[in-house]
Amino acid sequence: MEAPRLLLATNNQGKAREYARLLEGIPFTLVTPAEIGIHANVEETGETFEENAILKATTLTAASGLPSLADDSGLEVYALNGDPGVRSARWAGPRATDAQKVSYLLKQMKNVPEGMRQARFRCVIAIALPGGRVQLTDGECEGEITLESRGKEGFGYDPVFFIPVLNRTMAELPPDVKNKISHRARAAEKARALLEQLAEEQAESL
Repeated sequence: MEAPRLLLATNNQGKAREYARLLEGIPFTLVTPAEIGIHANVEETGETFEENAILKATTLTAASGLPSLADDSGLEVYALNGDPGVRSARWAGPRATDAQKVSYLLKQMKNVPEGMRQARFRCVIAIALPGGRVQLTDGECEGEITLESRGKEGFGYDPVFFIPVLNRTMAELPPDVKNKISHRARAAEKARALLEQLAEEQAESL
């Protein structure tokens, strides 16, 4: 029997690939909006990661009739009072490239000395079901902001997010290592358990 579809609420290819690895083996077939012809553009108007994740997941479920998984994630820098936070993707401008985002962050932190550059990545995942049920998971990863970019892996702020216990930036980690310790990996591991439970419930209702 064909596995039910789970709509991944992103058309970011880097994020889609990451989730395909993180959720490998779940009893669902992952699809993206573009793959099923949905072009809903969800404005991230929430004040928190939770609000934005719920908004994206419920909008895509309403548009598709499928269970949807959405996340909202970002970088919180303590010396910047938690910025860029929920505005991480658009902090440097609505069409900023990853390189421009990193450059803008380093510019904002030019007067922050080493030892005071602590930060964390946070991720909240929302799983929305037809009928209105929504479940949340979250994860975080602690680190520091470097003085310059290092590494070619990952995306976003990964090249300047240093993890002291590994002595590497996120962008210097091979995907299999990142996918064990990242904020998204930790939230996705909790989401995996919810999805497996959901698949069992659906099977029992047939």
